Amino acid sequence: MRIRPAALPDIPEIQAIYAHHVLTGTGTFEEVPPSVEEMAARFATLTDAGAIWRVAADATGVLGYAYAARYHTRSAYRFTAEDSVYVRDDQRGRGVGRALLAELIAAATAAGFRQMLAVIGDSANVGSIALHRGAGFTEAGRYRSVGYKFGRWRDVVLMQRALGAGDTTPP
Repeated sequence: MRIRPAALPDIPEIQAIYAHHVLTGTGTFEEVPPSVEEMAARFATLTDAGAIWRVAADATGVLGYAYAARYHTRSAYRFTAEDSVYVRDDQRGRGVGRALLAELIAAATAAGFRQMLAVIGDSANVGSIALHRGAGFTEAGRYRSVGYKFGRWRDVVLMQRALGAGDTTPP
């Protein structure tokens, strides 16, 4: 497995990974998978705004992807990133997500971000919660019953981790 910056040719595989999670999981509250064209547009928009994208790949193709994008567009949030990590279904539990998140944390820290947030769909998403906890995130809060997917109300778990000096010094 090699982790590298994501590129436009990776988008069809990224879209397929994400579509699987949209259709079968609650880590995202989207209910209709975006098309390859829509994923390409999202990639371009986020990349143009400074987002950091990484893919884990081997001879079989893209195993997973992750990105860190500015949490909000308002200037006071410019040092806070929100991460997203998605792993190909046949690669879950093999360390792909852990490797991607570690690389994302390092890249976001190098880019000057001081906080990273994870907005995790569904409090029953124990895999993502454990992934983030293992990377030094702590739970910062919950939104209760804010999403309705697969016939049930779903919570959102908010997790946070300081990057670099965090809030101990001015940026």
